Amino acid sequence: MALDGRIEAAMGRAMALAQSEAAPPRLGAALPYAVFPGGARIRPTILMSVALACGDDRPGLTDAAAVALELIHCASLVHDDLPAFDDADVRRGKATVHRAFGEPLAVLAGDSLIVLAFEVLARAGAEAPERALGLVRHLAQRTGMPFGICAGQGWESEGQIDLAAYHRAKTGALFIAATQMGALAAGQDAEPWEELGARIGAAFQVADDLKDALLGAEEMGKPAGQDVAHGRPSAVTELGVAGAVAHLRDILGGAIASIPACPGEAMLAQMVRAYAEKMTPARLTAAKG
Repeated sequence: MALDGRIEAAMGRAMALAQSEAAPPRLGAALPYAVFPGGARIRPTILMSVALACGDDRPGLTDAAAVALELIHCASLVHDDLPAFDDADVRRGKATVHRAFGEPLAVLAGDSLIVLAFEVLARAGAEAPERALGLVRHLAQRTGMPFGICAGQGWESEGQIDLAAYHRAKTGALFIAATQMGALAAGQDAEPWEELGARIGAAFQVADDLKDALLGAEEMGKPAGQDVAHGRPSAVTELGVAGAVAHLRDILGGAIASIPACPGEAMLAQMVRAYAEKMTPARLTAAKG
């Protein structure tokens, strides 16, 4: 089965855990609304790719890790879109959860997705308990404080922002989780995989800054110009468009060089190159000149 099909099948199984006739129906509807249809599913794809490169000897655990990571990501989008943060109207080409279901249910939906992520890992843990405990720990570290996506959001409330720490937490955290959890699911040491995740995350953040500055809402499937509107730090603000494009290319080159030795090393290098092409469409490349 192709990775996208494998991910969607696993997401469907996980979402079934959160459904019951005895549960509140509107909240029950808000959860799949927040998860389906998905975006590019980049984080779980990276996680599964690393696991495959390392042998993927426990595919059930890999599936659970990939789903848990994506559920955390989806929850973060629901919360990011709330009026307290970005107050966004559109996400993935449709109304945001708080616009479709109301603010209280959006908060509860995001919270429920976070809890479901850890339930999915706990259910899969019997297959390889030591690995599952490591997966729980890494996902928790990259979700909360002081180095997770909660910390990343928290930086936006500070008077002075450390741009590197902000980007590493807000965007890089879940990419670091993706590479490290992929290795863990396959029984490998997680630490050598941190740099690859950090570099991929940094590249995606710079690419997102460029898109926010250069593309429109229709092209992005979400509001554009949010960095300027909310006074957020941005690679474009700091480096300019040409500087940000050059920085993006430098990061991606380093990402390929940082891939640890493994049976699927060449496959992972190809994956990073493919993401590089997606992140630097012609319009952004042309902006360098």
